Amino acid sequence: MAYMEVKPVVLTGNHVRLEPMTEAHVPALAEIGVGQPFWDFMLYGNINTADDMHNWVQDILARAEKGTDLPFVAIHLESGRVAGATRYLNIVPQDRGLEIGGTWYGSEFQRTVVNTECKYLLLSHAFEILGCIRVQLKTDQRNERSQRAIERIGAVKEGVLRNHMILPDGRYRHSVFYSILDTEWPEVKKRLGEMMR
Repeated sequence: MAYMEVKPVVLTGNHVRLEPMTEAHVPALAEIGVGQPFWDFMLYGNINTADDMHNWVQDILARAEKGTDLPFVAIHLESGRVAGATRYLNIVPQDRGLEIGGTWYGSEFQRTVVNTECKYLLLSHAFEILGCIRVQLKTDQRNERSQRAIERIGAVKEGVLRNHMILPDGRYRHSVFYSILDTEWPEVKKRLGEMMR
């Protein structure tokens, strides 16, 4: 198979549109993301102001410039509002693998079809268009809600990397790793389809 080429794309479903992140999204992301408790589980420090959000977006866009990440903003189609953000990261074209992560949603969009459809769109593109053979997901071991959500879609738990990362506040983070292989995608796709009904 040819070299995997990951480039910006718009992915549209029935409930959500994933579009490439830009600085123009900062005000809408700040509106739903500033002060949220989920930042405690993430690697960026707390996002408490619109300036913090602007700095976060600039950091993510700088990663995209290097080719390691491809960030998206999720637009809730019915309301036209920004629902959150997600991205491809740890993109390794020669091994036909990447990770889906850095995912967060405003509180009104959590535990809705938005996250399920975003995962469906990202995984479909990864396996069916990019030709991935492995997609990984990881989460903080303390974030049990995230672990349950990843397990619910059928990802396989691979293990825990202990003292995997040092968070901005100095805590050591243990990361739980999951993956989906290309051979497992048809079953995961079916499961996600059923969850969106």
